[in-house]
Order: sequence, then structure tokens, then C-alpha cells
Amino acid sequence: MNNKVTDFEVQSSDNTQPVNTNIAYNLRYLLVGIVFGIVFVKAEIVSWFRIQEMFRLQSFHMYGVIGSAVVVGIISVWIIKKLGLKAIDGTPVTFQSKKFNKGQIFGGLMFGLGWAMTGACPGPLFAQIGSGFTVVAVVLLSAIAGTWVYGYIRGKLPH
Repeated sequence: MNNKVTDFEVQSSDNTQPVNTNIAYNLRYLLVGIVFGIVFVKAEIVSWFRIQEMFRLQSFHMYGVIGSAVVVGIISVWIIKKLGLKAIDGTPVTFQSKKFNKGQIFGGLMFGLGWAMTGACPGPLFAQIGSGFTVVAVVLLSAIAGTWVYGYIRGKLPH
């Protein structure tokens, strides 16, 4: 089996810089997370009913939100590449190709099935919990457990 790591999105291109654990430095990430949570709630993308409408093909709302995010992402990547922008810490932003494998199809199907069954995907989980839907904590714990299990058995899976 080939043990070469191809998950470039989880690898830093520059491991020489220490992780900043200063609370004041990391507070901005908390604030951005809170703003995103408010936007998610106001846009109703954390609504179980909106998610069910999407999977039943009864409403365009979620497709519009997802489509808008894809367009913004495409434009953002184009701008980053065109202007050679750097990350907050000054390191250059690079994009590596990732080889396609059939596990992505199975993983996507499992992700979509879980999303349809629970009415929650990883992004809005915290906003749902923060909105008072505490039963979603079970989904969060299940997602964490599933991620751990995948990490544990990843080397035994065909990639």
C-alpha cells in the first residue's frame, strides 16, 4: 500500500512557525465564528425545515445559498491566484491538485445521507446548538466520533 500523504489541505507548507495560542490573537476567530453563526441563523440555513425542503426538492432557498457560496468561492480563488495574496501570517497561499478516488463518492454519499437524516451539516451544527436546538449535540458528538473512527482506520481503507 502506498503511504504517501495526498491530503494537502491538512498539511502546512511551512512548519517552522509556532502555533499562536495567545487568547487575544485567537479572539478574532471566535468573533468571525459568531458572525457566521448569526448569518447562518438569519439566512435560515440552519433550519431543519429548510434542509428537508432542499432534499425533497420543494424549495430553491438552500440551492441558492449553496450556489452563491460556490460562485463567491470561485471568484475568491481567482482573485487570490491573480493577485498572489498571502495568508494572515504572511505565508503565500498555494493550491495543490488532489487526485480523485472512488472513496470521495462514497464519502459524499454518506455525508449527504447524514445531512438529510439529521438536518445538519458540520458548519451549522454549532449555530443550531447555540440557537437552542440542544438535541443537535448528539449529531455533533456523532460527527466527532465518525471523524475519529475514519482517522483510526484510514490506513486500512482503499484510497
